[in-house]
Amino acid sequence: MSTETTASVSTHILDTSVGRPAEGVAVRLFARSGRDADWRMLGASATDADGRCKDLPASPEGTTHVRLDFAVEAYFDKKQADAQQDAPANRDSGAPGAFFPEVAITFAVVPGEHYHVPLLLNPFGYCVYRGS
Repeated sequence: MSTETTASVSTHILDTSVGRPAEGVAVRLFARSGRDADWRMLGASATDADGRCKDLPASPEGTTHVRLDFAVEAYFDKKQADAQQDAPANRDSGAPGAFFPEVAITFAVVPGEHYHVPLLLNPFGYCVYRGS
């Protein structure tokens, strides 16, 4: 697949509640060709120790929209369980996990471009932007 006719995507996640990369977050990549087209899953991965997914596939020719789905609830459940070994977690809601159990980011793409989409994450919110 030519990179001149396809768009490529990379991502990483930083857990702003601890100032570190978020390791082990499952990420799925979807694409569609047209606003009304069905989503097609292209691949899945998980963030490494640096919070990065280095093995996401390029999108097929004709892709106009891409979606990254981040499964963050399991990450925060594990993080909370690890923290409770040392001391009880102090949460406003009293509920386990994250307020946003999943984060889905959809964006438009054009062929030949690379899109780096960082996710800044904490248990009660997130921020995303187009990086470089």
